[in-house]
Amino acid sequence: MQRLYDFLRRHPTGVDCFWAVVLLGLSGVSVVNMDGTPHHHGSFAAAWTISTVLCVILALRRRLPELMLVAVLATGLAQLILDVEPVVADFTMLVVVYTVAATGALWASRLALATSLAAASLAQLRWPNEQVSGLGQVALAVFQTVPFALAWVLGDSMRTRRAYFAQLEERAARLEKEREAQAKVAVAAERARIARELHDVVAHNVSVMVVQADGAAYVLDAAPDQARQALETISSTGRQALAEMRRLLGVLRTGEHQEGGEYVPQPDVEQIDDLIEQCRDAGLPVDFKVEGTPRPLPSGVELTAYRIVQEALTNTRKHGGAEAGASVRLVYFDDGLGLLVEDDGKGAPHELYEEGGADGQGHGLIGMRERVGMVGGTLDAGPRPGGGFRISALLPLKPAH
Repeated sequence: MQRLYDFLRRHPTGVDCFWAVVLLGLSGVSVVNMDGTPHHHGSFAAAWTISTVLCVILALRRRLPELMLVAVLATGLAQLILDVEPVVADFTMLVVVYTVAATGALWASRLALATSLAAASLAQLRWPNEQVSGLGQVALAVFQTVPFALAWVLGDSMRTRRAYFAQLEERAARLEKEREAQAKVAVAAERARIARELHDVVAHNVSVMVVQADGAAYVLDAAPDQARQALETISSTGRQALAEMRRLLGVLRTGEHQEGGEYVPQPDVEQIDDLIEQCRDAGLPVDFKVEGTPRPLPSGVELTAYRIVQEALTNTRKHGGAEAGASVRLVYFDDGLGLLVEDDGKGAPHELYEEGGADGQGHGLIGMRERVGMVGGTLDAGPRPGGGFRISALLPLKPAH
């Protein structure tokens, strides 16, 4: 049935042609029977011609609604002039009134309404029923007008419904485009912010290399061991700086200038303790545990871990409610750093976490995913089964190739 329905929707003119042929057959039978009645007005040829024209109009009603309205009005006028009593094919007039009211131009819809309300009265005046009183004639005309009025009302309501759904679809498409644009803007802004932060880390590494190189050159002859140690420090620091630069290549903007002001040291994993204390002082109970053996980490990984915990706890304070509590787990693996931040608050819609950032300017999970992607890690975030929210991340200690 669904296939048949889809086929009929794809071929509306074919459907109209089918019903036009059916109506033409019924009209032919009606005209033949009427031709032999003593009270029949009009010639057989005129009745058959009008019926044929009306069936053709029915077949083309959806392709040319305004033109078919004019044609059906002309046919009705010819029917009055030639004194051809109403035939079965006059049903086309009802269908055309509905079609024009539903899909035609505004002027055609108004014209269809006006002429359809007058059609029954004109027919009653042209072919009065001698067996009915004057009041009965009026009642009969009103009764015959009702189907035309209902056809126009139904068609106009369909027009309004289509316009309403078209407006909804347009609005949904516009909102989808705006949402995509906002997401792109958020990603671009977050990439720029990450680039500036990691730029400070790379600049620090280069400064260390310069200082160590100057020191090695100064003690090269007097203290070879110290010079060797300085060169080893330069080697390790240089490798770390190169790793950071590889991550930056994908996000640095062309022509971006360094903002004025002094460099501010970026937070690292050790400063998570201070962040936890700040949250506790602000009234958010936080349980913090470190598992595994702490060891030095790449600067980008430490910065990412700090920012994830910061934004997660900020979201807990914003959306978890007054009685919410949180827990933070920092796990040192052999090849990575694991983070697990959970809260038991009342929670909030997932979209709010997408939109809210730790500093009031970020974009929540969008920013977290960007940060984790920068260091080649993975992030999983979502509501907890028992209530609250969970954010877990795995940050590799070696850059992804």
